Order: sequence, then structure tokens, then C-alpha cells
Amino acid sequence: MRALLAVLGLALAIPAQAATETVGSLDGAPIIDRLDSGDLPAGLTQRFWFRAGASPVGQPWLVPVVVIKGAAPGPRLLLTAGIHGDELNGIAVLHRLAETIDPSRLAGTLVMVPGLNPPGLMQSSRGFTPDWTRSAANLNREMPGKEGGSAVADFAGRLWNRLLRPNADTAVDLHTQSRGTAYMMYVFASSPRTRRMAELVAPDIIKMDKGDKGTVENTLTDDGVPAITLELGRPESFDDVMIARAEAGLTNLMRELKMLPGKVNPPPASLFVANDIAAVRATRAGWARLLLPLGASVKKDQPLAEIRDSFGRLIETVASPVEGRINMIATDPRTDQGSSVARVVWWSTDPACQNGC
Repeated sequence: MRALLAVLGLALAIPAQAATETVGSLDGAPIIDRLDSGDLPAGLTQRFWFRAGASPVGQPWLVPVVVIKGAAPGPRLLLTAGIHGDELNGIAVLHRLAETIDPSRLAGTLVMVPGLNPPGLMQSSRGFTPDWTRSAANLNREMPGKEGGSAVADFAGRLWNRLLRPNADTAVDLHTQSRGTAYMMYVFASSPRTRRMAELVAPDIIKMDKGDKGTVENTLTDDGVPAITLELGRPESFDDVMIARAEAGLTNLMRELKMLPGKVNPPPASLFVANDIAAVRATRAGWARLLLPLGASVKKDQPLAEIRDSFGRLIETVASPVEGRINMIATDPRTDQGSSVARVVWWSTDPACQNGC
């Protein structure tokens, strides 16, 4: 009987197998095949490599993950960055939060993924570029993916099933514009709840937008996790002003979620909310010079850019098709026929466009 009790006592002392699957380590960080933040100890910051499939030479794609689990229980906030490999400001934002958030003052869990697309980051490519292909897939149109499918579908499926969806009650996906363009600090939202999240982050512009199939934001929101996309300026650089603004905005969101103590700041008075967007396109190829800065208010038919030929002669003046605010500009003056030199966001009074046209 004593032997039986001893065996039972030993069995009870052994914890159930953790849902977080550790398969090795690199540079002192565990390599995992699956994350369940619920089985991690409270009051700690932990760093992992998530194995998201294999490269064409059979080596694993490793995605960095930082989990700050608060001393007190609370919601799970998922923050992701770098799903487009030339969009880098969000990565620096998550690095900053990893350094500054004290788990002893946090209620809930902050799960951060500062670099969702390793092959794109290595190539400084918007797409998922594990090889030489010139028609790379957009990883932010592949969610929820499919494990066992094509290379990009399998990669997206592993991210979705094993890392992102199981660890999120609320989410923010951080971006910038891509090469040759620039944004304001700009948020996409799709519902009253996500609009409130967007307001708390304090951007320059909110665009109510139904979004695209397969994005992190829309796939999470459709699955019951309110999510927004936060756009932070220009690609391929770290902009300290944008990074600081995003850090402050996400901290404010965490106060609203009761994850951090402190007063919740109201939305800025200058915040512009839109539900539609118009591309301002050149009809002639040539050299474009913008007449108004990024963020400027613009009237319908107001000139926005001049197009000049190879000799510098003016061949076209491009005007805004709507009244609104410039949320994107082309930073490369070389302009193809039909390409956008800017985009203008505006508010449509059509009731069907309340949450995005």
C-alpha cells in the first residue's frame, strides 16, 4: 500500500504536458513549435524562437517571440510586426516595449512577434521570398493558411494555428508603407470596437475599412478577436518619432484594457476619420513633384502634383478627385503612366460605408 501511495504521489507531482512545445534552443532562447501563453509562469518576460516551417535548404524558419506575462491575470494582447519585410518601424516598437514593460506591473499577457516574415526581412521584400521568385506571395493575404499546403500556406498555417490565434484576445498588427511610398501614422479599423482601439492609439488618420481577405487584422477580427492595422510612416528605416508615438499609443491601449495602470488619454483633437479612399493618378509618365505635403488637407480638384518630361517641361498637373486628407505619397519621383502619386482619404455619407466602403 505504501509503495502504491508513493507511486501515486509521484504521478501527481509530475505536471501535465505543457501545450508550449519546446524542441531546442538557440542563443539561450528556447525553440518552440507551439506557444500557449497560459502555461507560462506569471511575472516574467520570456523570449522564444518559433519554428514556422523550413526553408528550401531544409533549415527552419525561426520567428522571434517575446512574451511578457503579468503578475496579475488579465487579457492577452497580441502585437505583430514585419509581415512585410521592408516595413520595419513596428519591429523597433516591439523591441522598445520588450525593454520597458515591467511584468510586475502588468495584468494579463503581452505576446509580441517582432518579425513575422524572416525570408522577406532578409530580402527587404514586401513579399514572402524564400527563393528567387519574382512573384512572391503576400503573407498578409494568406491567413489562416494551411499546414501541409504550399510553402507560404504552411508557414501561415503554423503561425495562425500554433502562435497567433491561440494567444490573442485583442491584437494590433504594425506596418509601414512599402518601398517608394510613405504614410502618416494611420490605422485601419473595421467596427465600432476596433475604431475605439484605433482612437486610443492616437494616429493622425483612421480609415474605416472592410479590409482584404487573408490579412492578420481581418482574419482575427472575423474570428472574434478585435484587431487593427497600425501604419507607421516609411519603409526600410527606423523613425524615432513614429516609434515613440506608437509606443505611447499602445501603452494607452493597454491602460484601456486594464493591463497597465494610469490614466487613459483621449483621442487627439486633430484626428481625421475617413471611410473611403481615392488614388490620385498620373495619366502621363515622367517626373513627379508633389505640391502639398503628406497629411495636408485638400479640396476637390485642387492640384496635388506636377508631372514633367525628361527635359523638365510640365506635361500634366494632377488634381485630387475628392475633398479629404493626404494619407499617402509616392516618395520616388519616377512615375509610370497610371500610377499613384498620392492617396486621399475622405468621409462618404453613404450609410453602407459607415465601417468602410
